[in-house]
Amino acid sequence: MAEPAELKSRTGLAILLWAADPDDPVRLATPFAHAAAAAALELQVEVYFSARAVLLLKPGVAEASCASEHFDKTIAAWMQDAIDHGARFFACSDALAAQGLALADLVPAGRHHGGAVQYALRAADPAWATLVF
Repeated sequence: MAEPAELKSRTGLAILLWAADPDDPVRLATPFAHAAAAAALELQVEVYFSARAVLLLKPGVAEASCASEHFDKTIAAWMQDAIDHGARFFACSDALAAQGLALADLVPAGRHHGGAVQYALRAADPAWATLVF
């Protein structure tokens, strides 16, 4: 199957986690499955944690959550799959402040600042695709 020229020119995928709330774990595995898949396809992948999604970067939160009662893989394991394939995680400074957190409070993989400006730059770059969850 031939790839469209537009896809061949894409080098990255930026994923914005906006409605990915730790209190609603059924919505949490999918963004990381997409991040892992895109990274496995050798795209650069950046996951931007905004709003309450930054709580997923707090130690113990993702480890205590599963997307389904019928599947025991934790959200932390889904996140680790994305990291293992090369995805990078970025925490929004404003979201951290709203949750009373600092970068030092986060798991090591999430200790990078990145918010609206960085995500908007990726969205404006024709070499990058974007997803919002």
